[in-house]
Amino acid sequence: MEFGALIKFYRTQRGMTQTELAKGICSVPHLSKIENNSKEANEATVSLLLKRLEISLEEMEEKEGTIQLLLKQLSEQINYYLKDKVDEVYQELQEMEHIIPFSKFIYTYELTKYRYLLFKGLRAEAELQRDLLFKQKKNFSQHEEYLFLYANAVLLIVKGQYKAADEILDALYNDPSNETAKAEFFYFRAFVKSALEQSGHAIHFGKLALQMYMNEHNFFRILHSLILLGINYTYANIYEEAEECFGHLIRNADILKQEKLLPQIYHNMGYLKNKKKNPKEALHYYEKSLALNLQKDTHYLVTLYSIAEIKYALQDKAKAKEYFQIVVSLAKDLNNKKYRLLAEFYLLHMVAAEKAFKYLETKVIPYLEATNEHHNDLNRFYKMISDFYSQQERYLESVNYLNKIHEEETQ
Repeated sequence: MEFGALIKFYRTQRGMTQTELAKGICSVPHLSKIENNSKEANEATVSLLLKRLEISLEEMEEKEGTIQLLLKQLSEQINYYLKDKVDEVYQELQEMEHIIPFSKFIYTYELTKYRYLLFKGLRAEAELQRDLLFKQKKNFSQHEEYLFLYANAVLLIVKGQYKAADEILDALYNDPSNETAKAEFFYFRAFVKSALEQSGHAIHFGKLALQMYMNEHNFFRILHSLILLGINYTYANIYEEAEECFGHLIRNADILKQEKLLPQIYHNMGYLKNKKKNPKEALHYYEKSLALNLQKDTHYLVTLYSIAEIKYALQDKAKAKEYFQIVVSLAKDLNNKKYRLLAEFYLLHMVAAEKAFKYLETKVIPYLEATNEHHNDLNRFYKMISDFYSQQERYLESVNYLNKIHEEETQ
């Protein structure tokens, strides 16, 4: 504890002068030096000063131990994804906020608070906390600086800035002085690599995270890691392992009462079945996902679009049109440009193919190229427009898009 600052805080709070507090204990100049941390006070003097302020030295030392314990508990509950418990511990810490600035855990607390805000999805508050911490960065220990950079990477993930997040995580990983051999670190590395469509790296880090979570019996994070692995096994065409992941997830999400995960699991199983050329089985899982996803959110939108695409591929144009129209409307409500453009392309394609491919070339593809996060979609549409130009005997334009596919695959 920084007892000088603590004594000054409580003296001011009690409305006492330095003369009133120091009387019979020490001189006023001596007290002034203690309060300004320019003089080390002995334990007996500190104890007497605190006693006059109606605070015991033992109580203060006990509170510092409590702060340390609560910070450890909060970190563990975030690690174990215990959403129901994390608020209780955070509330206990907030009740001690007037003491924490005088403890040695002042920066650890503020960094843990940053992590808590990210965990709760409070992005605006997290950004304010980041700015506050940045001003104190010069005072951080090496470990505190690592925690700050790590939390900044998580914030970038929340904001969808995966490349920037990957650069931070990569730098932390390659610095031997950092404590990166932890399950959550590997999980976020896998998550970012997945978002950047680097499936090989995502599988590598995902397996490391999964093994560590299994060793910790961290059941919720085991499920999250299996979802990541299943998705990336699918992208990498390792279908047997992907199906094993999703089958395991469906069984255990039910057992662990993780109904909120099931729509996502069913959607990804549908995507896997579609990649395996089983559109009817894919529809079965997509429809199960849609039925469970009661919120009209982005996950619902993506599943709806996936169903529409399969209906279109199966030549069920009436149903496809119905679904694509709903996708356009919902995408506008959610301000999701990607799925609005894609659905509008298909709706146009049903009535005028040439206009549709012009729309694809001038609207859809430029958008996907600009966002630089939809390589699988890009290659599919490059192939589609290349085939269209080939059929029209416009071979130069056709080859141009085949070259784009080659460029994407060699990056």
